[in-house]
Amino acid sequence: MPGTELFGLEEKKEINDVLETGILFRYNHDHLRNNIWKAKEFEAEVCKFIGSNYAHAVSSGSTAVATALAAAGIGAGDEVIVPPFTYIATIEAVLFVGALPVFADIDETLCLSAEGIRKVITPKTKGICLVHMCGGMADMDSIMEVCNEHNLTLVEDAGQAMGASYKGTKVGLFGKTGCYSFDFFKIATCGEGGVLVTNDEKAYRAADSYADHGHDHIGNNRGMENHPILGFNYRISELHAAIGLAQMRKVPTIMEANNKNKAYLVSKLKDIEGLGFAKLADPSGDSATFLNLLFQDQETAANFVASMNEAGVGGFNYWFTNMYHFINQWNHIKEMKTASKLAIEVLGAPQDYNNLSIPNAQNVIGRLVSFGIRCTWTTEELDTLIENIKIHANKAVMQMA
Repeated sequence: MPGTELFGLEEKKEINDVLETGILFRYNHDHLRNNIWKAKEFEAEVCKFIGSNYAHAVSSGSTAVATALAAAGIGAGDEVIVPPFTYIATIEAVLFVGALPVFADIDETLCLSAEGIRKVITPKTKGICLVHMCGGMADMDSIMEVCNEHNLTLVEDAGQAMGASYKGTKVGLFGKTGCYSFDFFKIATCGEGGVLVTNDEKAYRAADSYADHGHDHIGNNRGMENHPILGFNYRISELHAAIGLAQMRKVPTIMEANNKNKAYLVSKLKDIEGLGFAKLADPSGDSATFLNLLFQDQETAANFVASMNEAGVGGFNYWFTNMYHFINQWNHIKEMKTASKLAIEVLGAPQDYNNLSIPNAQNVIGRLVSFGIRCTWTTEELDTLIENIKIHANKAVMQMA
């Protein structure tokens, strides 16, 4: 968890600025704030780092995805192509804006592939919610070609990929809207928080209102503001934004350390028989928050994780059996177990979610084991980790020999 590794005086200073004013709400109360506007500063810092024209901070990465979809004009009845490998919030956001998820296959980037997308496009397809997984990036040239060919609206969920880029452009800026998560486990954290980015002014204005009950944020009397659209409460607090502001300023330092540590790990692990790495569509744009190992088969990957756990070496994610990141365990979505009726239950699902054709996803995620890169690792800690990986990877490979 790189962001939390560097908590210090900077975060405390930004929080204290807010506490001294007593104004935890991000809007209005101008005369009491002493010109302290942490959410605005946080958004400006994101714009500067990402290179976007606009940014809007919200309460979580999940609400950032929901806001990004709505601001891009995706809603009730729209078919939206999604990956089967993502944190489940992506799928929840699509469902809760009333849209209909259509699952497509992935490739060894761990992201949707252009080939997978093409296979599930129908006349009803409105857009794609593309997820950049595990710190990397999708092959954006091929995906943008599909979007342009079929006039599809692209929304990017870069929740796990803050800082990653593709050929010089940060992920999140290829689509009409994009978003990042700032939860406790990300490269930069607010504790809970998310940010939408866009270069489209209309989409930004929609997001700004949508995330705050439709307020237009014009004038200094909140109760008399106009409401150009319907919205809901996805606001971030000034306290969370204050932490995010301090954290954003540390992202370049974190990425530099992460990339150095990841390169060292790869150099020492690359010759292990039966072990490879997930593909990076642009290796120079890696945020390096994860090292994603690809074993020769599902059994070897499962044996490796089991062996590491038995030895007390934790922190390794076997996504194939993870309850929240891979479709195999999403029975509540397959069977549509809901607290209240959703649009999809009225309109009908566009696919049989129990019988999807996603062979690449089943193969790749079955072989995938990921672990987070720490920016504060010492060389001694890295060498110990490398030795453990070698021992247990070789053990797992030998079990299948």
